[in-house]
Amino acid sequence: MSEFWIYFQIGLKHVLDIHAYDHVLFLIALTVPYTFKDWKRILLLVSVFTIGHTLALLLSVFGIVAVKVSLVEFLIPITILITAFYHLFTAGKAAKNDGLNLIFFVTLFFGIIHGLGFSNYFKTILGGTATSKLVPLGEFALGIEAAQLVVVFVVLVLSYIVQTVFRFSKRDWALVMSAFIVGVVIPMIVESPIWNR
Repeated sequence: MSEFWIYFQIGLKHVLDIHAYDHVLFLIALTVPYTFKDWKRILLLVSVFTIGHTLALLLSVFGIVAVKVSLVEFLIPITILITAFYHLFTAGKAAKNDGLNLIFFVTLFFGIIHGLGFSNYFKTILGGTATSKLVPLGEFALGIEAAQLVVVFVVLVLSYIVQTVFRFSKRDWALVMSAFIVGVVIPMIVESPIWNR
């Protein structure tokens, strides 16, 4: 049980680390247009992101995929920017809730990119063979999922407060938060090491 807790905590800290807030920014960008009544769709989106993240780690652990760190570090803020822009341009429009659509596949792809960003560190903290890393990988993924649900819950509570107490419309809340995220992410892209070739 103690080993489970170690990797579960690493997953929690990976998402909730104040110094590595890109994961939280992505979750905010992903969640901002939704409310508590959309909990099933949000849970599915977050889980799809975790699946992509875990798939990337799995491919990396088995040596199937290796990507330059500078490229991944550049792509992570790009994924956040795309998500925020999407919600900027679709704020206030009725969402199609029918089955898996483009947003789910994009979220899966973005999860893969974010997972690749953590893959080198993850491989260094785990010793042994690739197959011996499967159980810790699952424990880590559970920690990520739990932390993401905490972030999503906080965003939904803030959304509820802003929309009920301060009388922001759902559209205005999505616009303001998406614009805020764009403002935070653009400097991350500009300062990316990929430009220093």
